[in-house]
Amino acid sequence: MDKNGNTEAGDERTREHGSRAGHAGMGAMTGGHAMHGGDLKRRFFVCLVLAAPVLALSPMMGIDLPFRISFPGSDWLVAGLATILFFYGGKPFLAGAASELSEKKPAMMTLIALGITSAYVYSLYAFAANLLNGSAGHVMDFFWELATLIVIMLLGHWIEMHAVSGAGDALERMAALLPSKANVRQPDGSYVETELPQVRVGQTVMVKAGEKVPTDGTIERGSTTVDESLVTGESRAVAKTAGDAVVGGSQNGEGTVLVKVSATGESGYLAQVMELVSSAQSEKTKTEARADKVARALFYAAVLVGLAALVVWYFITLDFGVALTRMVTVLVIACPHALGLAIPLVAARTTSVAAENGLLIRRRQALETAVKATVVMMDKTGTLTEGDFKVIEVASSDSSRTDDEVLSLMAGLEASSSHPLAASVLAEAASRGVEAAEVPDVQTIPGSGIGATLPGGSSIALVNARYLEDRSIPYEPDGARGVRDGAYTVSYLVVDGAVAGIVAQGDEIKPDAGSAVRKIKERGLVPVMLTGDNDKVASAVAAELGIAEYRFGLLPQDKERLVRERQQAGDVVVMVGDGINDAPSLARADVGLAIGAGTDVAIGSADAVLVRSDPGDIVRFLSLAVASSRKTVQNLWWGAGYNIVAIPLAAGVLAPVGIVLSPAVGAVLMSLSTVVVAVNALTLKIGR
Repeated sequence: MDKNGNTEAGDERTREHGSRAGHAGMGAMTGGHAMHGGDLKRRFFVCLVLAAPVLALSPMMGIDLPFRISFPGSDWLVAGLATILFFYGGKPFLAGAASELSEKKPAMMTLIALGITSAYVYSLYAFAANLLNGSAGHVMDFFWELATLIVIMLLGHWIEMHAVSGAGDALERMAALLPSKANVRQPDGSYVETELPQVRVGQTVMVKAGEKVPTDGTIERGSTTVDESLVTGESRAVAKTAGDAVVGGSQNGEGTVLVKVSATGESGYLAQVMELVSSAQSEKTKTEARADKVARALFYAAVLVGLAALVVWYFITLDFGVALTRMVTVLVIACPHALGLAIPLVAARTTSVAAENGLLIRRRQALETAVKATVVMMDKTGTLTEGDFKVIEVASSDSSRTDDEVLSLMAGLEASSSHPLAASVLAEAASRGVEAAEVPDVQTIPGSGIGATLPGGSSIALVNARYLEDRSIPYEPDGARGVRDGAYTVSYLVVDGAVAGIVAQGDEIKPDAGSAVRKIKERGLVPVMLTGDNDKVASAVAAELGIAEYRFGLLPQDKERLVRERQQAGDVVVMVGDGINDAPSLARADVGLAIGAGTDVAIGSADAVLVRSDPGDIVRFLSLAVASSRKTVQNLWWGAGYNIVAIPLAAGVLAPVGIVLSPAVGAVLMSLSTVVVAVNALTLKIGR
């Protein structure tokens, strides 16, 4: 059992989910062999140190450079360092190749393993042959190529691992929402603080003002308001009284309530949301990387062409040494230097450009997927709207009082309350320079509002419409902007049994939301708004933003279901959200974008984060996706194009006309292709 109240079995499942999510990003690249970013970083720097003497002491693909160093025993040193490089630096690639081949899906790791193994084995043969031949002749080795390939591939995969961060932390953050203990009622009526895993269905727990609700349940006694925004997406604090359901992880307001437990542990609402997140993340990582497809084709091509070269050159020259050299040259030249860096370099540049534009890319593949998007589904609260209650209008209903005088009385009533609605009233009074009236002994009116008696004997209350209707107090429902369509929360100031004023409070639409929706439409995408709020609020916001399709009254599983239904209908879905209630749909969507001001859980479930919480960044992300995808395709062609040309030439297809690609020329072409993909990646800029 842990401090978050999970059972050991539940913890094990959570750890399993987290591990699966954390390593899934490398799954397609490694063929299932998970490599840790820290391990790659360490291997890279160790191999970089080991490679330096190899590069200085051995010729580059047979080219004797002016600055080459040589001394007695230097060949032994090179062979020894190369052996360490092969087994230590090459271990991730060899293990990855074994995994790919066991699944009968050779890809990048197999192509790399083929190259480094061919280079190492043949170089040992050349080393032995040179020792035996002495001055009779020199057999060229590939130690230089082996060292550069291992170092460059480790660098490329380290960059990629850094760009593709795991999302398992989202599950841990969800679990952290639950308190570690609960006050459980005992048979004698007392309450004992109990570890959450020990709480059982049917027991009664006391939730004090300001505490988190520890379990799902039903209120037995008491009334309060509960902030469920992190869990359900409801933007306003929800009034709760006896018989109402509450959700574990939500925040209790000013009242103390007794809750009968209906679900705990893995059966709880929050645990089910966690399962949705984990399941969706795991499913989404099955997509195979495009580079692996190219690498698979090159692997088969290199093997077939290499074997063909061995056979053909043997029959032409009747010299097995010449034929073997030609085959190994093909296999070594097929090593994906440029191809291995093509995507990581674009990913690194994309990450940099994104950061400059307020975007944090967590999963690179989302950029490629976003290019194919057809639908953008957006949470309302915190994404399209500010997520904070503000006073929209204060109006006096009594000709003897000004608006500011009404606001002063309201502020006096709310002065000692921590309710979100109270905070917005006090903030409005402060912004207008209105001093709160002295209102002593404020009392809660269960399910309706608050009230007090003024020093002069007048009764005063700030209540909802139900309070007025229950007491047949006449009021004008259209007395404030937004009341008619129900887009705002309306409270009424009642003085001596008559309505004296009205305050409308609501969640304001973000300034750039309308422009973002318009640009999404211009790109040919369908905007869809999702919200846990009611129909009237949803329709009012959707109408103002020009969104024709919206869904309201949604729980996390509803949002996730809507995303899944769209996907099943053939749509590629981009989901934008900020709360825990959005986490399952963010994970399920083809592309999940989290608002930066949202929760850590939403961010941990998303593919990218809009740091500035600006809806306009949705469009900027889509533009960056187009630019990044274009550069990725270009680099893949540059990287693979070298192999497409070099492999046949290395095999000697143009030998009849006197053209045979030597290892030295191959090395030059390989270096040029690497430079080209690097420069091309650096020219990436965000589209507009």
